[in-house]
Amino acid sequence: MAGKDFRELDDGRVLVFNVIGGRGKGSGLDVAQTETKGANLFPVRDGRVTKLVLYWNHDRAFADLGLRPEGDAA
Repeated sequence: MAGKDFRELDDGRVLVFNVIGGRGKGSGLDVAQTETKGANLFPVRDGRVTKLVLYWNHDRAFADLGLRPEGDAA
């Protein structure tokens, strides 16, 4: 995401973007080339997270939530 790691949605939900990658402990193999851009959805009520929804892909999160990536034309 360009410049933002999260998006506050209109109905008490927060969508947090992440990048998942790593390095093999035994092999030292760098898996940065296979990074996954995911997202976590946090519904919040009365200042508390009520649920956690994990997405392994930004596009899937946007599609499921009926959103467009920021910067896309409407």
